[in-house]
Amino acid sequence: MQPVSPLLSRGGVPVAQPSADDKLMQAAKDLEATFLAEMLKSAGLGKTPELFGGGSGEDQFGSFLRQAQAEQMVETGGIGLAQSLFEALKERTDGTV
Repeated sequence: MQPVSPLLSRGGVPVAQPSADDKLMQAAKDLEATFLAEMLKSAGLGKTPELFGGGSGEDQFGSFLRQAQAEQMVETGGIGLAQSLFEALKERTDGTV
């Protein structure tokens, strides 16, 4: 049995490797999601309600909820921070600064 090449999918179809720009954009989106998660935390999203709350478990896992919501916000357009970060980082990596 031959080892599976990392460049091929299960069907043997070549899979395109992400470009440097794709990686840079993903890093910018990750940073925007982290920023938004912190803003959601500051806004009080995920706080345990005084009555009928989920207790300490809800408090411990609230950060996962905020992060998932922030990532979804970024995927649906976000606040434009990722695009601005991408453009600034792209300028820097291209040496035009």
